[in-house]
Amino acid sequence: MRSDDTLVNCLVVFGTLSTPSIIAAFQTVDREDFVWPGISSLAYENHPLDIGYKATISQPATVAFMLEKLAPKAGDKILDIGSGSGWTTALLAYIVGEKGAAHGVEIVPELVECGSNNLKKYLLSHATIAQAGKKLGLERKAPFDKILVSASTGQLPEAVITQLAVGGTLVIPIGEVVWQVNKISATQHSISKYVGFVFVTLQR
Repeated sequence: MRSDDTLVNCLVVFGTLSTPSIIAAFQTVDREDFVWPGISSLAYENHPLDIGYKATISQPATVAFMLEKLAPKAGDKILDIGSGSGWTTALLAYIVGEKGAAHGVEIVPELVECGSNNLKKYLLSHATIAQAGKKLGLERKAPFDKILVSASTGQLPEAVITQLAVGGTLVIPIGEVVWQVNKISATQHSISKYVGFVFVTLQR
């Protein structure tokens, strides 16, 4: 039994994880492969870990919650903003499968390299991590079925909404609140809010 099985089982028991495809991703994509070797013993703790450059690899329970609200499915094209060491991009790539795509963007060049190397451990040819540009997101690959933002912003970014396909879902922290945004039409979207979280600030 792998060391993270206990963590995944706890997330299932407490109801944080419930979707079979997301559970399978957590069981397959080992968080230890995405933390620095010096803190690998902490990989299965349910709290964020420092990965340098003012960034963290998020708390497993928070990632699980956000992925459940994002509801990724096979074949989706997904954008992962603030991909860090690549863990969430790898989880999303596993869920969407080879008929889908997971595009990570990261502003720190060293983390772009780190995350890209970590993805290679899982042979995820449909997953990439690119250097973030001046405009938030990855406009050249838009529209996306789902967009995940892993760090906090001060307001809902219009540039990200624009890159979301009609019928798509965005999950983003605004301050310490997780927003689930469903795009109904080019001009309309619905929002659900979930309190009780702490995030690092999205670097721009």
